Order: sequence, then structure tokens, then C-alpha cells
Amino acid sequence: MAQKLNNSGVQTDCQRPLSGAGRSVKDEIAGAQKVREPKELAAYIDHTLLKPDADRNAIIELCSQAVENGFCSVCINPYWLPLAKENLKGSTVKLCTVCGFPLGADDPSLKSDEARKAVEQGADEVDMVINIGALRSGRYREVFDDISGVVRAAGGKIVKVIIETCLLTQEQKIEACLLAKGAGAHFVKTSTGFSSGGATIADIALMRETVGPDLGVKASGGVKTGEDALAMIKAGANRIGTSAGVKIIGK
Repeated sequence: MAQKLNNSGVQTDCQRPLSGAGRSVKDEIAGAQKVREPKELAAYIDHTLLKPDADRNAIIELCSQAVENGFCSVCINPYWLPLAKENLKGSTVKLCTVCGFPLGADDPSLKSDEARKAVEQGADEVDMVINIGALRSGRYREVFDDISGVVRAAGGKIVKVIIETCLLTQEQKIEACLLAKGAGAHFVKTSTGFSSGGATIADIALMRETVGPDLGVKASGGVKTGEDALAMIKAGANRIGTSAGVKIIGK
């Protein structure tokens, strides 16, 4: 499979399979655009629990729901990776975790170490937060290096870049998406769910227009109903991050 080097020297290929899913990012995007009913959304949902008060029983229940409903992944804090891995054993549900979450202001070396450790513990996907303050300050090279460091540390696993759209201007949103794409990330993602706003249809449309047809776009933050999720898919998302997955698909 042909690969190319981007400006950071990182090998990128948006056609490579999503870890454990047997489909490429491009195939996932194409599949999502065929979704017409909430019940068809399960394979595009990251079933999410990132609350600080989530306990062992809540994580076990999250995994059980993901397996039962055929969700794409569970998205959890790194501490819970071993427990979730055990509870997802034998299923097709992927392990997704977060890095530099939720503020994005960690030293880049710490983010890279966190991503590397997550992959060692079984993570298939890593959702990282950009350095929002650096981006807003116009320090684009630092933002680029921060992202590419996590991409390298993830060793080929899927990396989604959370740009926290509610804190950015239109121009900054575009710049963040271009930096993520150039640094070798596989997805751009709207929000952490811990700031002042979540995903909007307008932001999803802008992100899809900016990254083009081959990079994933994840809508996260405030997606609570089947109607919400379908609107995000129609606008250009191919992944939904939500704690309301069971409700969304109508179960």
C-alpha cells in the first residue's frame, strides 16, 4: 500500500485499516453517509464515559452495552484500559482512550508518553487534545509537533485530534484541522465535552470541507438523540462520541 511522508516525516495513509475494524477510514466515511435511521448508527458510535466519578461498575456496564449494541468503541480514561480490555475480550468493540485530556496543555513529551502507554495497554484509538492556547497564540509549529509526536507514539493506531471548536474562531478551526491532517492524524474531533460548548452542524460541515473526503470527522459533545446524530452524519461526521448511544439507536 502506497504511503507518503508529510512535513513531520511521519508516514501517513488514510486507507490503512482502522485497528481491529477491518475497514479503512475512507470506507467508514462512505458507510456513514449511507446511514438513514438511528438504528444504523451503532457502528459509528464511540460509547463514551469520561466523567471523573466513573467507577468500576460503570465501566463494566459501558463495555457490556457496547458489546450488546455493536458500538464501534468504548471511549474511557486511561486508568480503565486494563479493565475495559478484559471486559471486551472476544468482541469487535475497540478500545479508545484520551490523551492530554481535557485541557490539552500538557508538555508534548507527556502527551507522547501517555499515548505510548495507552497503546501498550491495548488502546486501538487515542483521542488527543491540541494545545489550544498555543493555537490561539499562532504558535502553529508547536501545535503541529505536539500532534505528530502523539501520532508517532501511537505507532499506527488511530489518532483523533480534539480541536475544542467552541474556543476557536473560524480561521483557527480551519488551521487546527489542517495542522492535524498535515501531522498525520486520522480524525479531527470537535470537543472534549468539558468546555463551554459541543459539536454543531456548522462546525462539522466546516471540518469536513477543510480536511476533505479521506480524513475522519468525529462529532462529540452534546449529541444526545438520534436526530442529533443523524444531523451530524449528514453534515459530514463519520463518528459520534456520546454517552447516550443506547438512547440514540432507540434501545
